[in-house]
Formats: sequence, structure tokens, C-alpha cells
Amino acid sequence: MKSSEDLRRLLRAVDHKSYPAYKDLKGLYSFGSFVLGIDHVQGDPFASPSRLSVQVDGAKAAFPPAYYKEKHCRIALQDHLNRLFFKEIEKYTFQAKGSGKSGLIAVSRCGQEVLERSAVTIRPADGQLLVRFSVGFPANGRTINASQLERILFEFLPSCVQATLFYRRLPAAKVQAVIHLAEDQQFIRSQLEPLGLCAFVANGSVLPRQSGVSDRPMKDGIPFVSPKSMEITLNLPHRGPLSGMAIRKGITLIVGGGYHGKSTLLEALELGVYDHIAGDGREYVITDGTALKIRAEDGRSIKKTDISMFINNLPNKKDTKAFYSEDASGSTSQAANVIEGMESGAKVFLIDEDTCATNFMIRDELMQRVVCREEEPITPFIERARFLYEKCGISSVLVAGSSGAYFYIADTVLQMDRYVPKDITEFARKEAAEYAARRQNAVPEAAGAQDRTAGNGRSAVPARPAVQQLPDPALPSFHRVPSCNMALRKDDRLKTRNRGTDDVQLGHENIDLRYLEQLADHEQTAALSRILALAEKNLLDGRKTLTQVVDAVCALMEEKGLAGLSSGGSLLSDLAMPRRQEIFACFNRYRGLKL
Repeated sequence: MKSSEDLRRLLRAVDHKSYPAYKDLKGLYSFGSFVLGIDHVQGDPFASPSRLSVQVDGAKAAFPPAYYKEKHCRIALQDHLNRLFFKEIEKYTFQAKGSGKSGLIAVSRCGQEVLERSAVTIRPADGQLLVRFSVGFPANGRTINASQLERILFEFLPSCVQATLFYRRLPAAKVQAVIHLAEDQQFIRSQLEPLGLCAFVANGSVLPRQSGVSDRPMKDGIPFVSPKSMEITLNLPHRGPLSGMAIRKGITLIVGGGYHGKSTLLEALELGVYDHIAGDGREYVITDGTALKIRAEDGRSIKKTDISMFINNLPNKKDTKAFYSEDASGSTSQAANVIEGMESGAKVFLIDEDTCATNFMIRDELMQRVVCREEEPITPFIERARFLYEKCGISSVLVAGSSGAYFYIADTVLQMDRYVPKDITEFARKEAAEYAARRQNAVPEAAGAQDRTAGNGRSAVPARPAVQQLPDPALPSFHRVPSCNMALRKDDRLKTRNRGTDDVQLGHENIDLRYLEQLADHEQTAALSRILALAEKNLLDGRKTLTQVVDAVCALMEEKGLAGLSSGGSLLSDLAMPRRQEIFACFNRYRGLKL
């Protein structure tokens, strides 16, 4: 390892040379209290910035071991230090001048969610701290301006490191508050299964967001207050007693008028699979970590998925036990999303009828009378929801505002009234029962409806029940074996790229992820692109099932973290951990995957 003075001499030696001479700086340099790594040097001032790292010995950083031994605490502390480092370097970015990206200093920008990222990592064995970030090496045109880089590395950077990465220099009470919040959130998560819950929403939570482009809490947003009939109190390790709404396993229906907060509550539950920072308003909105948003997705590809639980007897005789489509309809895409969610291990489905295929969700009484079951290949979700819960252990939280038929299957009915939740379960059951009785006593005329049993003439057809009791379907098959037919480049690498949370690119393939609404950060999609590339290179051998491939990826990341996705030993500074559910979803939308 070289010294910081060695680096200073090298900088002065390459000053005013052609830009590629910067590559001589690669290596490790001791700055006393930390080690600076120049890991990758950009080839041009207009190219992607150079990748650097700062390593601080655990004994020097001196964070209490209790703050990083447990995974949930370690991720929270890493997130906190990431935010502090970001705030500091923002003061200095572009203060060094030059062409192109000269003077840029950047580290991962965290949102409201607490995610495991590659930008800041703490080694659990000894507390060693590693921060990965980017710097645009300064140049005038394509001529090195080493004096400006010297300012960055010897003035700006040491100031940021000293202000953020040493425990003794940080307000101890604020660091402790971060850890205590993480422990309280973890405690609530640990209680969901024993208490038979899908989710918990604390009283006082602020669910509405500032705007469609800001995820910050709405100013003067109405604090959430649980209906008394659904309220429970948890005794958290640090905060103490905390009361809130318990959403129990089963089928929960959320109803109410437009703009009264139905979708806002569901969106909070969607992102409740992640922890949130203090002040977000959703710190204590905790959802089962496997919960999955289900929606229609016209045009997506489906590869040998068994959707026969919902769709059978297609007129074109297409096999729905191994359904294949490059351009799925709303109903077939949503059926595939449900089955693939089951395959990924989801235990809660989150559904908003506004983003669903209507014919997949429900068929009303009149439609069932006019078009009989034998002529309709789709068994709607409403007739499978009970089976999914009782036989598969998968609960459903469903937002609906258009059909009362959902009342017949719901275990709990929650009405949102001006953002205030009300438990109307008993009232809804009573009204549903009275409505069904009135319909049964009536003798409706089915003008134009054919009596299909008698087979002759037209006659009155008695009203059908809102939800029919169907035989239990066969459980879907998940033994889908991929075979990789994609040719790698000559250097045995696949080019990867992502665009926000909308899509990732692998080679020449674009994978559309726009409808994976629980992806919280573009760095998660960057990780997904790396996962696909890793799988193409090492895992898609034609013998493993898709589940085995995903299991192998998850095991690798559990053992090595996001560093397990590195290529050729290069350090990655722009990745965040995706969930197992999104990894499955990404593979399922990859058209290059041959099944």
C-alpha cells in the first residue's frame, strides 16, 4: 500500500498530460485514519466517473458492535452513514472545475426506504467500514488538471470522511435513535406471523405523499387512526406501547368513495415491505415481507406458466398448464402474475381493481346468466381467493369500489372515509345477506337468455349466487426448466444497463419492469440487471428449474451481499438489494429466457 504523499507525487507527475495518464493512479493509499482506493479510472472526462472507495478500520470507526452485528441494525446504520456522507459531499461536488464530469463527487442517494446498498457496507466480524463513491477526475479539454483532483482528494474528501465515518464525531443520540427504530421495526415484523397478521399500520402514521413526484409525507396529512375493532397494541423494545390497525390474514376488502384514501392505504402497504426512515410518516407501517402487488400487464411475455387455476378451455386449444405468450392479454397476464407470485413464495397479494383486468377479477350476475360458465374460459379471482387463502395460505388485501360481490368473500371490510378507516364488516355482511335474499325471492326475467338445461325456448332463469362454490383446482406446477440460448460476447460479458425503475437491458434485450410497483429505487433494477447477467453466465444451464436458479442467486447474496454480483472483482457502488419476489418477476419478463 502506498502513502498519501505517494499519491500527491503521482498527481503532480501526470499534471497536464493526456487524460489516460490518470490510470497510473489506480491503487490503495493510506491517509492515516482511512485508506483511499482508486479502483477504476474513467477513460475520458465525459465518460462515467471514476470509482473510488474509502476504507476505515473497525477499531478506528469505533461503532458499538451491537449496532452492526444483527443484519437489520447493520443495514440501518449503513443507510444512516450513506445519508450523512451524501449530505457532506453535496457541499463539494463540482467545486473543482473542468470539462465534462470534472469535479463531480457522488454517492448513492437514498429515498424514504431503508435498503441494503453496496455504497456503504460494514463488515459484521469487526466493524470495518467501506464507502464506495464516484469522482469525475478533472481535465481541461482532455488534458489532466491534477491540481483540481488534488483539492478533491486532499481537502474535500478527508473533510467528508472525518465528519461522517467516525462514531466519536457523530451525535451519539441520533445514531442510537436510528438503531432503536430499526429494532422496533424488526420487532413488529417478528410479531406478524405469531399474531396471524398480514400488516400493521400504527396510529399517527401519515400515509399520503407530498405529490406524484415526491415520496415525502404530505404536509398537514391526516394522521391514521385505527378502528377500535381492529386495533391492537404492541409493546416495542424502545418506543414502548404502540397502538395501530392489525390487518389479519384472510381476505380484507378496502372500500369507499373516490379520493377517500383507499389506494393511498394500499400503496403504503405495498412499500411496507421495506423499513422507512424517521419522519417519513410510514415508519410503523409494516407489511409481510413477501407481500406482492398483483395487477394486469398487457403485452408482457409469459413462459410455460400453469394458469389453469384461472383459465381453461381456450377456443384456440392453447395449453394453459404450460401457457406461452409473447403478448399476453390483461386477464392472462394477471393470471400469470398470481401464479408466479405463488412460485416466488408470496404470502399476501395486494390488489387494486383500478389496475386489474375486470374480466379476470369478477363476472357479475347478469353476465353469468347471458354467457354461461361453459362458454367462459376464465374463472375469476373472486372465485379463487378463498382457495388461495385456505389451501395455499395466501391472504388478499383488495381495494374495490365497483362491485358488491366482493362482500361475500371478505373476512374484513374496511371503509375509507376522508382518509379515516372504519370497520364495516358486520354492516356489509348484513346488507349482502339481505340483498341476496331479495334477489332470490324475486323472479327475474332473462330477456333473451337461453335455458341451457331444457334446450328449448326461452324462460326465466333464477338468480345465481354472487360467488359460486367451485371444486378446488389443482395446484399449479412450478417445475419450469430454463435453457439459455443467448450467446455471450467474446469477452464473456453481457452488457447491462437500467433506466430508473422502468426497465433493464441485458445484451440486446430490454426487460420491462414498469409494473413492478414495489421496486423502490433504481439501484434495485441495477442489481436485477447484474443478477440476470450472472445467471446467464453461470446458472442457466438448462437443468435447473427457475426456482433453483433464484434460490442460488439469493443464497449467494445472503452469503456475500451485493458484492456477490461483482464482475471480475470490480467494486460496485450503485446497487441496492431487490426482494426475491422482484427477482422472480424480472426473470419471468425476460424474453431471452427460453423455457
